[in-house]
Amino acid sequence: MKMENGQFVVYGNKLKVSQSKAAIRWQKMLARKFKYDPNEKYTLGVRENPYGGSIFGLKDIVRGEGEPFNPENAVVVSTIRMGFGHYRIAMAGVSCARAMGFQPYWLDLLAIPGVTTDVINWCNTNYSRFSRLSQRNALFNKYIWECLTTGEATLPGLNWLLNQWIVTWPWRFLKTEVKDYKMSELFRNLYEALPADVPMLTSHMWNCMGAVAGGMTNVVDMMFDNWPMAFQLTEGAKHGVQSPSGYYGFRVMRGFDESGKILNPTPPNALYYTGHHVDHEIVENVESDCDARLRRMRNNEPRRFLLTMGGAGAQRELFKAIIEYAIPLIQKDKVALFVNLGDHKANWDWLKPQLADYQDLLHTHFTWEETRALADEIRTGPASGLHVFLHDNTFHAVYATNYLMRVVDVMITKPSELAFYPVPKIFNERVGGHEMWGAIRGAELGDGTVEARSIPQTLQAINLLTHENDLLTLFCNCIVRNKSIGIYDGGYKCVELATGKKFERKTAGQVS
Repeated sequence: MKMENGQFVVYGNKLKVSQSKAAIRWQKMLARKFKYDPNEKYTLGVRENPYGGSIFGLKDIVRGEGEPFNPENAVVVSTIRMGFGHYRIAMAGVSCARAMGFQPYWLDLLAIPGVTTDVINWCNTNYSRFSRLSQRNALFNKYIWECLTTGEATLPGLNWLLNQWIVTWPWRFLKTEVKDYKMSELFRNLYEALPADVPMLTSHMWNCMGAVAGGMTNVVDMMFDNWPMAFQLTEGAKHGVQSPSGYYGFRVMRGFDESGKILNPTPPNALYYTGHHVDHEIVENVESDCDARLRRMRNNEPRRFLLTMGGAGAQRELFKAIIEYAIPLIQKDKVALFVNLGDHKANWDWLKPQLADYQDLLHTHFTWEETRALADEIRTGPASGLHVFLHDNTFHAVYATNYLMRVVDVMITKPSELAFYPVPKIFNERVGGHEMWGAIRGAELGDGTVEARSIPQTLQAINLLTHENDLLTLFCNCIVRNKSIGIYDGGYKCVELATGKKFERKTAGQVS
């Protein structure tokens, strides 16, 4: 990142001197707080990923142990847990890289002891706290959280308050990009320990910024959401954008200046429309999985719903309402309900007593082996009852949803990164204003409902998709058509950008 006359410059756009100084103060505060050593050297090694090794042949990059890293035929995927979405995007990159013949490596910044772990854990704790608060407090959600996550205030005069550095930096504005880059410079020593030209995919801007700050020259950021925000841009990297509207917003830096000034555009060699970031196994089997859904529908089998809890653990009351509504339908063999609690044991402690009267319906799956065995069993066999999934690690907590979505008929989810996946979806209420545009994207592509902003609206959608056939048929047909025009090819395209190797698709519908 360049600086001219005390002003940071991003793609030819200068920040104010005051904003540039504030970003420097932010970096210095974090450096002091977490005792950053600019001369620290990292020794990195490789070991099998204990969770993704058996699934993807995945290897971890770790600090101070393991075998030497071999850059030949390697694709490094760098991620963090900030909710579940960034893990999920990284898994898509890993899956597609492996399908294209590369050896995928997993670089989780929260698994590297040092300043990366300290800084990100501190940020993630605050993000999760406010995300949960937004679902418990309507006023906080409307007037603070939605504003922070979109950069748009809902009360006259609130923009002025939000634009004050000491209050918050809305994610949409360019000054936030500089602030985050200066923070991520604290991660540069880690990335300097890797070969500078190794192909790298990143699923969060802090991974991307740290890699560029560390001198890496072949970085592709798999961008998230469908609402362009300046803090996702990193000068010096390529960016894989999931939608055409997102591409346009990033290209013209729409709304990235807090005063409404028109900014210099992002250059076209930094920005690429790729399509949705989705696992190879899911994309490759779109046709057969949709055929199975329609076959179950015609045979009047119980409609299979998958209810997913996000990484922040919000929306507890919504979960309760959905499960209570579904129980009579489960008892009548109209519905089979699959509830993935992720790795939120506290939510199982809360939910378990409420299911005490329904032990005859309840099945629990608390290991990856149990989850995989059930999914494989019902891929061609029948399904019934209420199934609850809980895992003791983030990888399986996230991947369980990916694995289960292929064998269910409808997924119920907030419009997070799951909005981009090729499975029929009910979009329940968003957690943060930026997620609204994920629901809009899915609804317009025809693979999901519009956003259900209340519990009654969500239950109405469940009722329709249980008792009627038109919506499920529509969604499945749209998903198959979307695949045929490359809507779900973002993971492959990002690997192509990083490696130069083109993906060759098998015959449509061929199971891998």
